[in-house]
Amino acid sequence: MNISKILNVLLAIALVALIVKTVFFPSHGTAENSNGEQAAMHNILSRTSIRSYIDKDVEPEKAEQLLRAAMAAPSAGNKQPWKFIVIRDKEILGKLSSRIKTMKMVETAPLAIVVCGDIDNTFPGDGRDYWVEDASAASENILLAANALGLGAVWCGVYPMTERVAFIKEVLDLPENIVPLNVIPVGYPSGSKAPMEKWKPENIHYDTW
Repeated sequence: MNISKILNVLLAIALVALIVKTVFFPSHGTAENSNGEQAAMHNILSRTSIRSYIDKDVEPEKAEQLLRAAMAAPSAGNKQPWKFIVIRDKEILGKLSSRIKTMKMVETAPLAIVVCGDIDNTFPGDGRDYWVEDASAASENILLAANALGLGAVWCGVYPMTERVAFIKEVLDLPENIVPLNVIPVGYPSGSKAPMEKWKPENIHYDTW
């Protein structure tokens, strides 16, 4: 067998090996997956509460992305009891910040999302308060999405503080069955803020306490 034939055989073997690897052992974009995982973890670990914003509106498409992220959250029995009120009106934002000292930043935010639960769309009896878990999952998705979009946001608690709930319901004219869980002001951060280190292995238990 001359050299030419040998080379042809080797090329054929290499081609077959490449086809087998591609068909039966696909890479599934390992490097891309790794980068995606790193980006996801970075977004989670870099998220922090932002209470100061520059004078710039949040684009409608970004506001919609926040709400899409919120509605992608899990919910008990897939009830999806969440409701969202998007507020841009400066007068209303001012009212929301006027009586609750932990919401002073709402007045200067270009946008706020009030996350609520519909108690008519949840489970009866002991399962009634599952709406709190569902709306909380939606709220966290909003915060993470805001961070990913270059926005800043902070969770301002309302429920279960009865006075706060009553105040928000009055300002926003909420129906009886709609309960506000929180107010999330959103805007472009006025500066950078390093996230707190919250990793504490001592808070972890395995199998039993």
